[in-house]
Amino acid sequence: MQPERAQTCSTIGDVKHDELAEVYCSVARTWAVIGERWTMLILRECFRGERRYDHFRSKLGLGSNVLNDRLALLTAEGVLDRVPYQDNPTRHEYRLTTKGQDLYPVLLAVMAWGDIYTTDTPPLRLIHTPCGHPADPTLTCAHCGQPVRWREMSAEYQPTAW
Repeated sequence: MQPERAQTCSTIGDVKHDELAEVYCSVARTWAVIGERWTMLILRECFRGERRYDHFRSKLGLGSNVLNDRLALLTAEGVLDRVPYQDNPTRHEYRLTTKGQDLYPVLLAVMAWGDIYTTDTPPLRLIHTPCGHPADPTLTCAHCGQPVRWREMSAEYQPTAW
């Protein structure tokens, strides 16, 4: 990434979606990977244990062009591994990598927001398997263990951050 690019992109109007990966901003770079329509729903299916193309296509009702594009991006970015599971004809499944598994808290945050603001009755309930109780995942400070709230945070930006 060129520092002068980061300095010239001071407003969102200067940057198109396909250029987000180039700016010096972790949110923008992450959005370049997961921000396309359908991507988080494909990942949701992966976290449910689904791996096969046919399942993604039938469950989500996606056209093959859209699904191929999303799977290719997620594979190229190292979020999913494309692994053969059948030889004749060759068929592949898509497995979450460590990088992909690290998106689970993102999915939980999106789901929690949706449960509060888009539905009267959440469509599912998460159970924490080790204790057997309903889970209410929260983001906490690794140092003190307190919940993290945006008004209690401050940011220290790098000089060329966008």
